[in-house]
Amino acid sequence: LPPLTTVLLTLIEALNPLWPLIGQLIEQVVMLAADVLVQLMPALVARGLALVPLMPPLAEIIGLVVELAVPARAWLLPPVLAPAGVYAPQHDTALLTRAVTAEQPGPGTEVLDLGTGTGAVALHAARTGARVTAVDISWTAVLTARLNAARARCRLRVHRGDLTAPVTGRTFDLVVSNPPYVPAPEETPPASGPARAWDAGPDGRALLDRICADAPAALRPGGTLLLVHSALCGTEATLSRLAAAGMRADVSDRVRIPYGPVLTGRHEWLVARGLADGSPWEELVIVRAVHA
Repeated sequence: LPPLTTVLLTLIEALNPLWPLIGQLIEQVVMLAADVLVQLMPALVARGLALVPLMPPLAEIIGLVVELAVPARAWLLPPVLAPAGVYAPQHDTALLTRAVTAEQPGPGTEVLDLGTGTGAVALHAARTGARVTAVDISWTAVLTARLNAARARCRLRVHRGDLTAPVTGRTFDLVVSNPPYVPAPEETPPASGPARAWDAGPDGRALLDRICADAPAALRPGGTLLLVHSALCGTEATLSRLAAAGMRADVSDRVRIPYGPVLTGRHEWLVARGLADGSPWEELVIVRAVHA
């Protein structure tokens, strides 16, 4: 009998004409599986995620298959899947997306999205041809971002981890983040539940301060950080911390929006802490910082 390697090489060579068809078939299977999971995710989340123990391997399998089988294409993204417990795209998402567009990423640009959630901002960057890595500490968010990447037929590398920990030692041209930043009465941000996606301690800076400290190490010389948050948690504090980290920082964009349900429910507490005045409006800012 011929060696196994010879048999395999002969088989691969014989199948060469069929590889494009096989690739299309694999992609269709991936898309079908993704659409099925899209339909199941809200029900699973509504039932308390009874399959939580299966989430990590399921997310890893989907990520691997999508990475191998789904080509990067600049297709328009349909409305993203945003199950309970994963931050749904809102005003801050749109503001950050606009800031990413202004940076003009493209093929060859390395982008890191910290706290990716649904992956909406990461996918926006990926559709420009940029090579995008996304990170989230929530397995539900990791799975959601990978499913949204499959639905959009975009290549997106998604890691589960705490901010820059999964990419230690790597550097990027552009780092973007829409982290939890809503001030909350509890001293410690929640480790689970929907509020995990927005609550960030009494001053709203539990994640912001860490990003300001960690961003320089994740950026190449001349690289840019784009950070969106509410002015309620201190725009000047962000600028000062980034300057102390050796970055040139300023506010590149801002917008005023009415309070949503969470801030409306905390309005009296915010005023009592001196974080807000009597106005039912908040200002969202984009802080742009360049690595020296």
